[in-house]
Amino acid sequence: MTGDVIAAAQTITITGTVDGNVRLSAQSITINGKVTHSGTIFAADINIAETASLGDDLVGAASTVAIAGEVGRDVLVSVDRLTIGGSVGGDVSYVSDSKAHIADGAVDGSVERVATPQSPKVEVSPWAAIVAWFVGLLYALVAFSLVTLLAGLLIPRWLQRVTDQLVPSPWKALLVGFVGSFAIPIGLLVLLVTVVGAPLAFAGLLVWVVLTLSTFVFASFYIGRLLLRGGQHPVVKSLVGGLILIVALQIPWLNILVWCAMVFIGLGAQLLKFHGERPWRYRSGTESAPSPLPAGMVNEQAPPAL
Repeated sequence: MTGDVIAAAQTITITGTVDGNVRLSAQSITINGKVTHSGTIFAADINIAETASLGDDLVGAASTVAIAGEVGRDVLVSVDRLTIGGSVGGDVSYVSDSKAHIADGAVDGSVERVATPQSPKVEVSPWAAIVAWFVGLLYALVAFSLVTLLAGLLIPRWLQRVTDQLVPSPWKALLVGFVGSFAIPIGLLVLLVTVVGAPLAFAGLLVWVVLTLSTFVFASFYIGRLLLRGGQHPVVKSLVGGLILIVALQIPWLNILVWCAMVFIGLGAQLLKFHGERPWRYRSGTESAPSPLPAGMVNEQAPPAL
């Protein structure tokens, strides 16, 4: 064949003569024939058979390179395992973590191995780790304190109503939040798959994210409410509970349990409050109970008293 060969495939095998260069990319490449000029090869495995020859250079990258044939000039490869049992007319330069297996007299020029550059290891002093932890704790205290402060100022009554669900039965809210944390996302995913329910799924996902993020506020107020049973302002209760919650979230291993309890209890309390505020609850109650009559009026349809 006259001219260059440029190919990409799963497996490439060259058995004839190529009067030119080869530019190959594949998972496995085997050259059994003759290439008059250079070869640029990228593959997982490169095999230059005993019957093969490259007139000029071999350049490429692979996991394994086995040269049993002839390379006229230089070999420059990046490789994990390099084996040369044939002949190389020039120099061999390879980038690898392991030393190549080269037969005696197989390379006419020099052989150079370039080790793979290692990422420098940065030693972190214990004091630096302590300072980083303290800065992170300080940032969390400031950020979450602002959130709880705003919540205590803007929605004090809603904080009271939602945490009312936790006072008689916190375990019920924990169970509801645990089940809802798995059931509701699955339901939203089912809606998202359907074409008609996709917009509703996106809206529900937005609401669900807001509810999940707000669990810190409700958990903080609930903790402060348990500790401060007097008539303190909701802002004070939120800040005290938030401080305790932030410190607990910084303790390794314990923070996992605290985070799960915060999310499940906060979600459960909100879901229970929404369930209690459902509109059909009041509609059914008004329909079942007769409306009182004004004083002095008698229901004509009522049977006379005996």
